[in-house]
Amino acid sequence: MKITIDSFANGSPIPAKFAFGQIPAEGRFALSGNVNPSIAWSDAPEGTRSFALICHDPDVPSSGQDVNQEGKTVPADLPRVDFYHWVVVNIPANVSEIPEGADSLGVTAKGKTAGQRSYGRTGINSYTDWFAGDDEMGGNYGGYDGPCPPWNDSIIHHYHFTVFALDIDRLDLHGSFTGADALAAMKGHVLGQASHIGTYSMNPDVVA
Repeated sequence: MKITIDSFANGSPIPAKFAFGQIPAEGRFALSGNVNPSIAWSDAPEGTRSFALICHDPDVPSSGQDVNQEGKTVPADLPRVDFYHWVVVNIPANVSEIPEGADSLGVTAKGKTAGQRSYGRTGINSYTDWFAGDDEMGGNYGGYDGPCPPWNDSIIHHYHFTVFALDIDRLDLHGSFTGADALAAMKGHVLGQASHIGTYSMNPDVVA
């Protein structure tokens, strides 16, 4: 399989347009464009009956104790966990692209509603957990929401956009399903996959 994201080269920095947060001229944090990049795929294996798409960041701190705290730095040796930014399943076999901006055109406080789209069914991303309990931002975050790593993290974050070719028409997923739910449901049904990786940092001392 092949995957194409024209907005940034594989292994290169993701433009702020596609991120949830960006480094401001002054201060530590500013909201960014949060536009989903266009993503296309080709050369699916014979027998492909549907696709799934997951974007995840495996570099998220396992502890939030030092995250975004003045005078502190998130250490590089801190264990890291997965953070899901985009989960789409039940993409029809005749669909081979999600256009730029089709799933997100900005930051939506309290999140976008997950559910059926023309290109598949979106689940919720990990901002749902991150903003849980926040009066202004808390809610279910469906579809795409882009990078926003801690502004005091000592490492660059890597964002893996992966398309999976599946041997079934639909995964039995509904409502507020997560990236972990999608991966569990597709286990044993993956015929092939392809990934494109982008990098991002909110720390001006770390080159993305």
